[in-house]
Amino acid sequence: MNPFTAMTPDDLKKKAAALPRTPGVYLMKNARGAVLYVGKANALRDRVGSYFQEARSDERPQIAAMMPQVADFEVIPAESEVDALLMEARLIKDLQPKYNADLRDSKLYPYLEITRGDDFPRVFVTRQRDNRKSKYYGPFTDARGLRQAVQLLQRVFKFCTCSRPIRADDVKRRFERPCLLYHLSRCTAPCADRVSREEYLRQIELLQRFLDGKRKRVLRDLESRMAELSKRLEFEKAGQVRDQIRAFEALGKRGSFDFFPEATLPPEMDAAKGLAELQRVLELTALPRAIEGVDISTLGGSDSVASLVTFVDGRPFKSGYRRFRIKTVEGLNDFASIGEVVARRFRRLAEEQAPLPDILLIDGGRGQLQAATDALAEVGIRPACIVALAKREELLYFGQPPRELRLRRNNPALLILQYVRDEAHRFAVHYHHILRGKRFRAER
Repeated sequence: MNPFTAMTPDDLKKKAAALPRTPGVYLMKNARGAVLYVGKANALRDRVGSYFQEARSDERPQIAAMMPQVADFEVIPAESEVDALLMEARLIKDLQPKYNADLRDSKLYPYLEITRGDDFPRVFVTRQRDNRKSKYYGPFTDARGLRQAVQLLQRVFKFCTCSRPIRADDVKRRFERPCLLYHLSRCTAPCADRVSREEYLRQIELLQRFLDGKRKRVLRDLESRMAELSKRLEFEKAGQVRDQIRAFEALGKRGSFDFFPEATLPPEMDAAKGLAELQRVLELTALPRAIEGVDISTLGGSDSVASLVTFVDGRPFKSGYRRFRIKTVEGLNDFASIGEVVARRFRRLAEEQAPLPDILLIDGGRGQLQAATDALAEVGIRPACIVALAKREELLYFGQPPRELRLRRNNPALLILQYVRDEAHRFAVHYHHILRGKRFRAER
């Protein structure tokens, strides 16, 4: 006897309308109660309700074939969108629903990889599962969401995402300079011997527990660790764990992917290839990991503002974004404005003893490149490479005296520089919107 009772379309619509607007996962079921499909929702009411509208926005072939069979659904609320993302992947793996089959079988979907065979395991988003020593989570349906989830999780667990393996017996590590992520409190810098292997592995273990859905246990472990350190009078370390607990608790409040919209990654662009090509065409001695882009814009035809965006390993790193009001330049003077912003930025980096970007990208041509170069000469600081990219002709200028380089439109190096430049422009426009709103309110 089948205790399951199929619902009418009107009943399904009413049930969806009563759902909360909170993150979670939903399970579509047929008349026998079997799970047909598992999906993730940032807002359960909106996402689930969209399936039962007369004109559905989601017309994927598998969804169109599934909907006539849907007789009920179940939802499982999550504490954050990060939790919903992870829960969706676990349920798909466990239940193997019929209409998620393309996800389970396809190699195009991303996984989260933890390289457990390394002395200091690293964490990557990957589409390959070819390392037997690694631990893989997924596959995930939302590649962009997964990358943003990694950024959020890195605030809590401070794991390493760099590409080179790190050996515990490498005594030269102590002479290495930590990268940008360390100074932004996103990594404990095992590459520069700033953390013991024991402590680093403890953080990786906590990360794995969280990924396995053991949120409460992770919080208990952190609280026990803080109490233990306080008993031993190691108050500085106890304070660090306290901050970690706060970041972990904030994950449920801020664990959303609703960030400022970034420039769309061109489908033909591969970040790794782009960085490698940048190293080649710019004749750099090492692969560029950190790129900063500067854009100058005007507000209402008079005031100038600037934006600075940071990219790490070819991806936007939102914690490194900065906005500037031009203070020392009267009128519209693009060159002087660039000089002011670049000088202010690099003086600040020097004061904080923070690492310099591998590439500083200026939106413009020879004049803008020279303005940035002159400003850095006055400050007495210089990154590994300064580049200007002119909009109309997409010409690349770098070096002293400036060299002009025209790359093919599909060149990976050009694509990644365009990505950084366009993101800097978007961020500047967003700043304009904020300032215009303030002006409007002040004039009312």
